[in-house]
Amino acid sequence: MSARPVIAQPQASPRAISLALPFDPFLVIGVFGIAIASLMTLKGATAQDVPGSPNYYVLRQAMFFAIGTLAAILVSRVDYSRLREIKYALYAGLVLAILSVYFLGADTRGSRRAIPTPIFEIQFSELGKVILIVVVAAFLVERARYLRDGNTAWRAMILAGVPAALVISQDLGSGIVYIASAFAVLFVVGTPGRQLWGLFAAFATVCVLALAVAPAAGVNVLKDYQRDRLTSFLHPSSDPADPGYQQNQSKIAIGSGGKTGRGENATQTKLNYLPEHHTDFVFAVVGERWGFVGAGLVLSLYALLIWRGLRILTISKNLFGALIAGGIVGMLFFEVVVNVGMNVGLMPITGIPLPMLSYGGSSVISTLLAIGLLQAIYSQARSATASNSRTLNF
Repeated sequence: MSARPVIAQPQASPRAISLALPFDPFLVIGVFGIAIASLMTLKGATAQDVPGSPNYYVLRQAMFFAIGTLAAILVSRVDYSRLREIKYALYAGLVLAILSVYFLGADTRGSRRAIPTPIFEIQFSELGKVILIVVVAAFLVERARYLRDGNTAWRAMILAGVPAALVISQDLGSGIVYIASAFAVLFVVGTPGRQLWGLFAAFATVCVLALAVAPAAGVNVLKDYQRDRLTSFLHPSSDPADPGYQQNQSKIAIGSGGKTGRGENATQTKLNYLPEHHTDFVFAVVGERWGFVGAGLVLSLYALLIWRGLRILTISKNLFGALIAGGIVGMLFFEVVVNVGMNVGLMPITGIPLPMLSYGGSSVISTLLAIGLLQAIYSQARSATASNSRTLNF
């Protein structure tokens, strides 16, 4: 009996495989839902902010979403595991980019936060959040055999602390997010609780020294406006010159929205009683215009993103992907909690934007890049599972 000829099956090219990788539909729904909410909110809140250009902020935010979505799609098609090989180059680039702002950035409200370009101002402190998560995750994977060693956690936090310290004078909020993201990655990797508490105690000590001890000794670690914003929520005032004025107006706006909102009668925003209504306090605009229902819907969209991020963490094909997903989830959760808490008067004013809802090119694009990484982790996990299934069936 003659043997049956073996017919070679055509193999898909690497490019075809990468283009065929699946997307997580829930991430897509969450992102587009928040994008629509952002554009609708900005349209109502900023119609009178730029004379003669009622759609100025809306059109620019739509452009930021378009750029960020394209970048996210490109990142989602890349093998994220290769980023481990260039972790030191990424870290050096991050530090140099932050330092470049001191020399090339434009002064805005007493500090240099971004480098102006013809399209938008590039804020490397925002873009650096995602890079730092990748770097810390890569470092911990490299030290996987020494995770119980206390030096590993401290070295990882120092790795995050250097760019965070450089960023704080430019953007206090981003610097805090750097530290929070590093904590999230350390938590996911299984750092012992006593080490995490030790790091938290060290961070709290630094905060006390910067806010109380150093100023009393005549050393100003933070700028006066940064210190005032951090402490104003403890003693809110109706004085328009007081930093607590912003939070008072925000709480008034949210409270006046009631269950279903005031719609076009949202006077706190229209009459400019609410400062920074397109950036830091955009959630108050949502609360005033669409009330509890609208605010609940927006928070549900964030909950959807965080849930999918946690799900992606559990199915990642390797530890590196799980740590990146954990860092991104920690970053998003921290930013949402702090920004919403800031709007309702429970958190200090740190300048942390509400991801993708607040106006801002660098913030929107960096968040979408993070979503792109989550998609990459999801796609490659699904692809690896399907490949293993075919092998077992064969």
